[in-house]
Amino acid sequence: MLPRGRSRALGAAVLLLGLLLLVGLFLLGGDPWAEDVGGSCCHPTPPELPDGRPSRPASRDGASRPPRCQLLHVAIVCAGLNSSREVVTLVKSMLFYRKNPLHLHLVTDAVARSILEMLFRTWMVPALGVSFYDADQLKPHISWIPNKHYSGLYGLMKLVLLSVLPPGLAQVIVLDTDVTFAADIAELWALFADFSDKQVIGLVENQSDWYLGNLWKNHRPWPALGRGFNTGVILLWLDRLRHEGWEQMWQLTARRELLTQPATSLADQDIFNAVIKEHPGLVQSLPCVWNVQLSDHTLAERCYLEAADLKVIHWNSPKKLQVKNKDAEFFRNLYLTFLGYDGNLLRRELFGCPSQPPTGAEELQHSLAQLDEEDTCFEFRQQQLTMHRVHITFLPHKPPPPQPHDVTLVAQLSMDRLQMLEALCRHWPGPMSLALYLTDAEAQQFLHFVEASPVLSARQDVAYHVVYREGPLYPVNQLRNVALAQALTPYVFLSDIDFLPAHSLYDYLRASIEQLGLGGLRKAALVVPAFETLRYRFSFPRSKAELLDLLDAGALYTFSGRPTTSPMWWCHATVPATTLALWASAGTRWPIPWSWMHRSTSSWCCPRPSPSTCHTRQA
Repeated sequence: MLPRGRSRALGAAVLLLGLLLLVGLFLLGGDPWAEDVGGSCCHPTPPELPDGRPSRPASRDGASRPPRCQLLHVAIVCAGLNSSREVVTLVKSMLFYRKNPLHLHLVTDAVARSILEMLFRTWMVPALGVSFYDADQLKPHISWIPNKHYSGLYGLMKLVLLSVLPPGLAQVIVLDTDVTFAADIAELWALFADFSDKQVIGLVENQSDWYLGNLWKNHRPWPALGRGFNTGVILLWLDRLRHEGWEQMWQLTARRELLTQPATSLADQDIFNAVIKEHPGLVQSLPCVWNVQLSDHTLAERCYLEAADLKVIHWNSPKKLQVKNKDAEFFRNLYLTFLGYDGNLLRRELFGCPSQPPTGAEELQHSLAQLDEEDTCFEFRQQQLTMHRVHITFLPHKPPPPQPHDVTLVAQLSMDRLQMLEALCRHWPGPMSLALYLTDAEAQQFLHFVEASPVLSARQDVAYHVVYREGPLYPVNQLRNVALAQALTPYVFLSDIDFLPAHSLYDYLRASIEQLGLGGLRKAALVVPAFETLRYRFSFPRSKAELLDLLDAGALYTFSGRPTTSPMWWCHATVPATTLALWASAGTRWPIPWSWMHRSTSSWCCPRPSPSTCHTRQA
């Protein structure tokens, strides 16, 4: 036996040697999955596990991940106006945590496609691809299924994704629009490696007693394996699904169950569960943290109270954020974080992962590089080259039936002019196309403002288009052009938001267009005179005679003829002061030279021109 002192010294030496060996292994690249210093996204083939499945690289926090530059595919059914807003919050949460290139496969209707195509084209996020698929093509495949779920036919379309996704696509993550990520989606993708050779679908267990049938008396759900599975987050192994004959499999099961069931209650989820009940070997159960479900009858607390961290939050209730849950405030705050998050900050490169730049990105970078920072107009030229994100038709919009002489009021505004909208809606009963320059957070404030206003919420013919704020300047021409491009009537009435039209102007313009036969003229415009006042409390003039009396009394001024430089109130449009006397004595419409239209005018009515033409005239 060694003396006690030597034993302690030897033990310390062994411990020190062990630490040195560990440090040496770390410094010399002992981690076989460490990323290449040169930024290569290619990794050696990982060793196999005892059952023949490949092992996966792990991050420093122990979570498994695919190789950093592997392209991950995500499919989402996104149809309708509200879903196009919801999917933006979902995408923000994915982009915030992601370290891999992503490709989104979006099944949309025509409305959602036009919105999202514009949004992603102007968002210009690197290493993000987007493909669109027509939801109308899928409807015949599922329209025979009666469905009581609020999602309607769109809630059944995940059953038929195989028929529209590219045949060469082997694996895909399928998501509902009402989920929010709290982790890197690559960790979810890595769970494909846990599948056995026969498993084709990965799901999280349903976190309520719905499929156990004990929620209320006479509750008779579709068949399910145990508690069943929730389909808000799905891993689909597509080539295996094709091999298993998925289409015939789910259709046979659905037709058999519909002999005794009047309809599906939970859309595709009922049919997925009925198939899994019959073929339990198809499913791989995923950890509960990848689909924390916040429905009315949720038992998700059993999951999130024991989990180290949550990965995906699912608002799977018709009440969404208003669902009753004792921890709802915690989850709601996570969602609201991404709802108001500045999407411009997500335009970040994935360094070390070469990818095709977004369309137009290289040209923009080249143009920006040519600017002279010493130029006194540098900020203006830089702003001119800025690509603003554009979310057209931000709120539900029902365009009026087409009319040959109809006129859309076109205007633009920022948050400080929001109070103008209610007065504008009271004065202009016709369609409007309005572009709003807002931050992501302001866009949500605007949404709440409209929902809380009886005047605004009652109008379905007002189209609101959000241009997201970036930079210190106000891009008035771009805003006006966005609103112009979305006007659906043959004529538009261009106006600044500070001008309030006379109550009769909408009907008067339509009647004038018809009476003058302006439809056949390429260059035609009706100029409407504008006035302003310095008074905050002001009664709108009910007639031209009353307006002229207010002018004589000094309560009104011709636009830009006021004694101060800051307009405080409005009527409608503008006309040079030299023509005021002629206008005041005129009883009917009278012509002016077309060349006058190239002067600065705040408002006029004309056939819908091209955006570039209006940009020039309004410069």
